[in-house]
This record gives sequence, structure tokens and C-alpha cells, in this order.
Amino acid sequence: MNRNNQNEGMRYPSIDQLIAKSPSKYKLVIAVAERAKEIERTKKTYLEKTQNKKSIGIALEEIYHDKVVIKSRDENEKNH
Repeated sequence: MNRNNQNEGMRYPSIDQLIAKSPSKYKLVIAVAERAKEIERTKKTYLEKTQNKKSIGIALEEIYHDKVVIKSRDENEKNH
């Protein structure tokens, strides 16, 4: 392994930063997948500039920057 390139595979934002934005890692995965599909379908994002080019990465950035908020089931039930 080339040590100069060891960070090439790391994503922005990091998983640790994103876990704090979600009630659970499972909800995070579902929210990212759903938002990425929406980005693919509409070609629209809530960010003016992104570091990522792929829809999954853009969805992760949107969550990190609080453009997409993941709610717990309790929060959803209170709003209905």
C-alpha cells in the first residue's frame, strides 16, 4: 500500500460526523439511499457546491450540512 495515497478511499464527510446527525445508523443508510435516488431522478441538490460528484456522496454532504434532516419515528408521529 502506498502511504501517500492511504486517504484516497476516505469519504467526506466521515461516517463519524454523519452518525451524529441520525437517530441510528440504519436510518442514516435508508435516508442516504432515498435521497441519492431522488438526486439521480431530479438532478437537483440542496447545495450550491459539493465535493462529491456521485449522488450518494452528495446525499451524505446534504445530511452533514443539515440540508436534509433525518427524523426519528417519534418525531414523525408528533408531526402527523
